[in-house]
Amino acid sequence: MSIHRLFGILLGALALSEFAVAERVRNGSLVTENVPEASPEMIERLRQYQNTRSAHLQSWQPSGQGMLIATRFGNTTQIHALASPGGARRQLTFFDEPVASASYSPNPEYRGFLFRRDVGGGEFYQYFWFDLATGTSRLLTDGKSRNGGATWSNAGDVFAYVSTRRNGRDTDLYLASMTAPERPRMVVELKGAWGPVDWSPDDRSLLLYRGVSANESYLYSLDMADPKPVMLNPQPDGATPIAYSGAVWSADQKRVFLISDQDSEFAHLRVLNLATGRQTLLTGDIPWDVERLTASRDRRKLAFTVNDNGRSSLYLYDTDTGRRTAVSSLPLGGIAGLEFSPDGQRLGFSLTTAQGPGDVYVLALDSMKLERWTESEVGGLDVSRFVAPTLIAYPTFDEIEAGKRRQIPAIYYCPVGAREKGKVPVVINIHGGPESQSTVGFSPSTQFMVNELGIAVIYPNVRGSSGYGKSYLKLDNGMKREDSVKDIGALLDWIAAQPEFDAGRVIVMGGSYGGYMTLAAMTHYNDRLAGGIDIVGISNFVTFLTNTQDYRRDLRRVEYGDERDPAMRAFLERISPLTHVGKIAKPMLIAQGYNDPRVPVTEAEQIVKALKENGGQPWYMLAMDEGHGFAKKENANALQIATMTFIETQFFRR
Repeated sequence: MSIHRLFGILLGALALSEFAVAERVRNGSLVTENVPEASPEMIERLRQYQNTRSAHLQSWQPSGQGMLIATRFGNTTQIHALASPGGARRQLTFFDEPVASASYSPNPEYRGFLFRRDVGGGEFYQYFWFDLATGTSRLLTDGKSRNGGATWSNAGDVFAYVSTRRNGRDTDLYLASMTAPERPRMVVELKGAWGPVDWSPDDRSLLLYRGVSANESYLYSLDMADPKPVMLNPQPDGATPIAYSGAVWSADQKRVFLISDQDSEFAHLRVLNLATGRQTLLTGDIPWDVERLTASRDRRKLAFTVNDNGRSSLYLYDTDTGRRTAVSSLPLGGIAGLEFSPDGQRLGFSLTTAQGPGDVYVLALDSMKLERWTESEVGGLDVSRFVAPTLIAYPTFDEIEAGKRRQIPAIYYCPVGAREKGKVPVVINIHGGPESQSTVGFSPSTQFMVNELGIAVIYPNVRGSSGYGKSYLKLDNGMKREDSVKDIGALLDWIAAQPEFDAGRVIVMGGSYGGYMTLAAMTHYNDRLAGGIDIVGISNFVTFLTNTQDYRRDLRRVEYGDERDPAMRAFLERISPLTHVGKIAKPMLIAQGYNDPRVPVTEAEQIVKALKENGGQPWYMLAMDEGHGFAKKENANALQIATMTFIETQFFRR
């Protein structure tokens, strides 16, 4: 056992002792309380679903003859080399911890790739260099701070990234040369959350992003010869804040293509003339958010995705002619990891559909032929049995105009024959964020519940979710926090009115902010719910804001409110689930990663303690080697088994 691991366990034992821990069982890295052993039948039924896997594009080889992908064959996601469509996936990294990202240098002289990983889910990411000649890797960063945003120069001889190493809170910009990448140079000291976006074609300037909140961010240009960030597109005092989500230089460096929601409900692709400051709107006819943007190396081609009601649409744009082309040959699902091949003739990306896990695809731009490069395993299951979702909307409590109530979008998975048989139980699964969105994609847990347990699953995108305009995104901010909880009450009303549902058998679950929503729903609607499953959720906003990592605190204060203000502090205390824990009288399952930097372990411990003092016996699962969620397969499997056992117990065995 490493000194680091032993020290972590000792610290864990000291911290947990504060909560009068009793009758907890430790099995490897998992500590459980009141979690019963699952039946052999449940374990066996889940086995195939737990052995699905996905593949995600990381980087093209500089030659364009192959790529790096991320997939899992053991306990964690690792980096593999893939030489051709359908070829063997050759594993390159073999760590106990998952690898978060990897990228080749554009320069083939450097035979290796940059990758990033953390320890125990703590999210203090470090950069490493993997040498393809020797098969070894070496640490490039300090091993302690949080590092991210690595962006290669066009020449591929340097990369820029940001790090909190100066004070643990602010992200300063560093430049690492491939002659000595473990000795980076701080380019500029920055305050707040920043990140590099794109190098200019001549590698003399860098676009930078500064984030304030989901609704407010800024773009800057940094001249490497005189590194002082210069704001692009400055606005007059009092103007509505703008949110940016992507930007690339043009080939002539006279323009910047960017995504912003300026003067619009949705984020659109625009082009900014740097000399005049004028912008031209390029996607004003698309009534949804443009989400991802990438450029070919010669910057003659752009590719971008649009979030169309929770599904991705792909577009191509010719920067010389201004011609935009919609790619219509793709299955409906979610697209990520857009990257042009080095010669610009192909576009690689990852695609996940509701009826299959994520895989890597390549689009030939001359013929528009789509080629699948990976075919991820689905545990031997028949994919034709996987249920596709229906996009629905239900009315909530408030009126947007006379006689017309606001509609809450949701994604609904219905068991085959449920509408004819009627009275199936329901699981409501609430996303985190809150500035996030449940989208169409593959979930083995959802398919298991629908196909094996005969349960309907609904993913609501309550107010505050992204994807439906910036006004919708702001509807839960500050003192409006519990309006999103009321959206769950409205969903319970809708469920009760549908003939196929059993309104007496409804469980609510969610992770992170969705965990808060689960706990809040249990305090508001205890009599209408059969139980709740809180995964890494917030139980008290004041203790959460006090204990979350320094680099996140100001960003979260913008969303939830500043606990240092007495009025806001009183409000946050008043609405926190911990304050109303006495109203929860139904079974609960709580799951938490001990190393969670976002929602600290104390949030789970205090709600478990309070539930027990209130006479409850919550099921509790604590992973000592995880952070914000369970990333390791053995832990994720254990949580999935406990979750399905909990659901089956409340729905079918009571």
